[in-house]
Amino acid sequence: MDAQIKDILLRKFDLWSALSDEEYKELNVLDSTKEFKEGEYIYFEAFLHNQIYFIKHGFIRIGHLDDEGNKIVHDILQPGDFFGQLSLERSNLNGEFAQCIKSGVSLCSFTIEDFNQLLSKKPQLAIKYSKLAGLRMRRFENRILNILQKDTRTRLIQFLDQLLRESKSKKHLSPNSISIPNYLTHEEIAQLIGASRQTVTTLINQLKESGKLDYSRKALVFQNVFNEDWKAD
Repeated sequence: MDAQIKDILLRKFDLWSALSDEEYKELNVLDSTKEFKEGEYIYFEAFLHNQIYFIKHGFIRIGHLDDEGNKIVHDILQPGDFFGQLSLERSNLNGEFAQCIKSGVSLCSFTIEDFNQLLSKKPQLAIKYSKLAGLRMRRFENRILNILQKDTRTRLIQFLDQLLRESKSKKHLSPNSISIPNYLTHEEIAQLIGASRQTVTTLINQLKESGKLDYSRKALVFQNVFNEDWKAD
């Protein structure tokens, strides 16, 4: 994808929409853009990490390694999301890794010193960043509460519903069906909702058999999302 097009894509996302065109041009975002290939790590078990990243294109897997060396996924991020030193302080990321998945990834990155300086000059941007970071934290807290309080089927349904609502790449295939890109394996979904892979596979097959969801390696297709509550039993 052309660099200028990626720059336009980043410009439309929530955080940067708080700036005027002139203010955005002052950032020289194209000069801070980095490209990564599928499977490549942006960082791995980072110590004293000093960067914050904004996704222009592609998807990012955030996670850590357990004591046996297995990858445990915490979150999957899409264009418009940000990651890295969200606290804007130089510190360890406690063994966290960030890895490209599916398509290649284009990122805009800043050192935390440069980004803090930017926020001090642009109060409206600082307010927007604070709100978006707070939403990220609440989303994570809600996921933990769901694991503690709700059954696995409900957790899966709510997770899929969140994917649908938050996707920035929806395609309306018919008046009542919507397709979004699928960048998750059953194992990753299981880790994100606190379930076993076998249980997630069984529940997804039940949704497919009931005609509410088509699941493939490339796409998730939600059926009857307008004239029927597809989340109901």
